[in-house]
Amino acid sequence: VRTGLAELPLNLIELPPGFSISIYAEGVENARQLAHGDAGTVFTGSRRAGKVWAVTDVDDDQRADRVVLIDDDLRLPSGLEFRDGALYVGAVERLLRYDSIESRLDDPPEPVVVTDALPDKRHHGWKYLRFAPDGKLYIPVGAPCNVCDEQGFAEIRRINPDGSGMETIAYGVRNSVGLAFHPENNALWFTDNGRDHLGDDLPADELNHAPIDGLHFGFPYCHQGDLPDGEFGEGKDCADYTPPVARLDPHGAALGLTFYTGSMFPPEYKNRLFIAQHGSWNRSEKIGYQILVLDVRTDGSVLSQEVFASGWLQGQEAWGRPNDVFVMPDGALLIADDYADVIYRISYTQ
Repeated sequence: VRTGLAELPLNLIELPPGFSISIYAEGVENARQLAHGDAGTVFTGSRRAGKVWAVTDVDDDQRADRVVLIDDDLRLPSGLEFRDGALYVGAVERLLRYDSIESRLDDPPEPVVVTDALPDKRHHGWKYLRFAPDGKLYIPVGAPCNVCDEQGFAEIRRINPDGSGMETIAYGVRNSVGLAFHPENNALWFTDNGRDHLGDDLPADELNHAPIDGLHFGFPYCHQGDLPDGEFGEGKDCADYTPPVARLDPHGAALGLTFYTGSMFPPEYKNRLFIAQHGSWNRSEKIGYQILVLDVRTDGSVLSQEVFASGWLQGQEAWGRPNDVFVMPDGALLIADDYADVIYRISYTQ
């Protein structure tokens, strides 16, 4: 855990004119997916740390007063969500629920096991949870490998909040760690990380659009929409699968994403899609470590893709790794960084 802010060179972060970045919370070990409670608490999971954190800003100065440990020794509790006073935490094969959590931050309740019927493989087993507007909880189940063809994996599922009614709604999804629903038509959009060991520039990471249930997005037979897999693609046609609506940097590790629904940013940002790129670990030259913004339409078309925030990668040395983005009620954008152990806040001043 980092012990001071002096070693975090925020002055290196490049943003469009009028935007600024600050530290919202520090000492949040391995901060991953972000969620927001009814009473204003920001929650975040972790992956390698096995911990779940609550972050409070009681005096409302846009800087956290406390970082409270909710639970630890969990299995990769990377993804979480909040609904009806309860915090939901995905811990590989188990989905946990912490009831009335905001009134019990200093004395967290024992979690209720909502379901333990998810696969227990650790490889790509960490979760990203997202409640849809219809109240169902969507959960990706990553492939337990770099590339393989195993039933019951590489898909997105949904369940009722009580754990009942589990069903698969998308197939051929290698490793999604980012789900979002378009604010105008509620269609699902998600990131997917491409397979490794095809060189620096193949395949592209994907941004996918699933306006209906049952689509197959190609893995492991076809990558980036048009690249047959050397082993599993034999006898398959990429045209039989749903291609990505946008290709993202290969091995850039596009993770959390969110539609901008706030009113702080300039009007042109309304409903634009922000994506956190965690950054590559497997290229001869590193790539990613930044925040993208895309102008998208409800029909799944992508009009533009550009870098919104960068600077965590200096040359070939990274000092931070963004992995989730979240729009706060005041319209500011929070960014979780699981390498620097902080949560940033990006705001706009006219």
